[in-house]
Amino acid sequence: MRIQAKYILPILVPLVVLLLPASAFPFETLTVMQQRAIALFLLAALCWVLEPMPIYATSVVVIVLELLFLSDKGIIWFRADANTPEFGNLLHYTDIMSTFASPIIMLFLGGFFLAMAATKYRLDVNLARVLLKPFGQKPTMVMAGLMLITAVFSMFMSNTATTAMMLAILTPILAVFKPNDPGKIAFALSIPVAANIGGIGTPIGTPPNAIALKYLTGENMITFGEWMAFAVPFVVVMLLLAWVLLSVMFRSDEASISLDIKGKFLKTSKAYTVYATFTITVLLWLMGSSHGMNSYTVALIPVAVFSMTGIINKEDLKKISWDVLWLVSGGFALGLALDKTGLAQLLVHSIPFENYAPEIVLIGAAALCLLMANFMSHTATANLLMPIMAALGVSMTSLSPMGGETTLILVVTFAASLGMSLPISTPPNALAHATGHVTSNQMAKVGVIIGVVGVALSFVMVWILRLVNFL
Repeated sequence: MRIQAKYILPILVPLVVLLLPASAFPFETLTVMQQRAIALFLLAALCWVLEPMPIYATSVVVIVLELLFLSDKGIIWFRADANTPEFGNLLHYTDIMSTFASPIIMLFLGGFFLAMAATKYRLDVNLARVLLKPFGQKPTMVMAGLMLITAVFSMFMSNTATTAMMLAILTPILAVFKPNDPGKIAFALSIPVAANIGGIGTPIGTPPNAIALKYLTGENMITFGEWMAFAVPFVVVMLLLAWVLLSVMFRSDEASISLDIKGKFLKTSKAYTVYATFTITVLLWLMGSSHGMNSYTVALIPVAVFSMTGIINKEDLKKISWDVLWLVSGGFALGLALDKTGLAQLLVHSIPFENYAPEIVLIGAAALCLLMANFMSHTATANLLMPIMAALGVSMTSLSPMGGETTLILVVTFAASLGMSLPISTPPNALAHATGHVTSNQMAKVGVIIGVVGVALSFVMVWILRLVNFL
């Protein structure tokens, strides 16, 4: 029955929504376009949760359905009454297609090129080898070093790729422990926890950050450097709390462990090009717009340099996480439909949020996001919630003293990345669980504590930023 529901519900529910009369919905007015947008939203939500198809395929389907049924160049029979008020406004087909080439997509593409070049020329492993030396041989200190390096790499690389790399480095360390040593659990959990937390540190660290930037425009715009200015301290505090938690819950029986990571920095011309380009790109990102370029423009510099020099060739291009780019672009397209049809605003205005204290709204939004992120893709969660939260932030005047739209989006974004209670919550968790050293119950205990504490800390962080007039 569960297998059937996986395939039937994503088709049946949107069809029922489309066939219902407008009077069946709890809105004073509902246009045909808004009704179609509701059906599309439910289709995306059910497909992202139940996964009858790969989640990136859902994004592609969303974009194609928008072009067919919501755009001004869609099927002519489905836009015959486009000039009537009851029909609503059609979306321009170029706006839908441009989600494939959004500046945010270019930002991620630049990040992928940097990560691939760093791995190909062993910059990541060699940095790990050098950076772990100062941490000695005490288990808790070695774990602190591993978490710190994992978090830093996750700021600029895929969380999944970082976890896979660091777990490979961790394998000989785990072999030192006795079979029933709780330290094994701590070390195995430390990598995914640090990767999930570290991804919050930069706009390219994880897709929910990039999705948030899509809605932080105009007066609410946040540069790469500004994001890091408030996100990195949050990451540092969360890493410290996670390290203490793991050290206390799973204390190792070993007094010391040996660490042996073999390798050396390559000294070829291409390797030096990778080192220089990586450094220059990160510095340009940190400098914000002081040089006249935004982070999206800077992101294409490594793409050009690595392509021109052959550092990244056509075979390497096949290894880029194109599924992530498709997934994010589909989320943008869904947000576009909710926004341009007026459905997001209609949903927000239909709920009396003004009757609730702004603190309750913020806590409720963060709790909902955290809950969803534990059971489905963090990116899919952000894709579904962000358009609605953006509309809510604009419409709810009582949120203005607390930062309005910016505060709401940031709190929800951080909550999306803190969902790490289950092996299915995020790929790094799944990789750690696959090692066989961590049970789902152990992961859940740590994940719930970090998630709840992290959301609470994000509220404190936002309050401090408002206090110093940063937001």
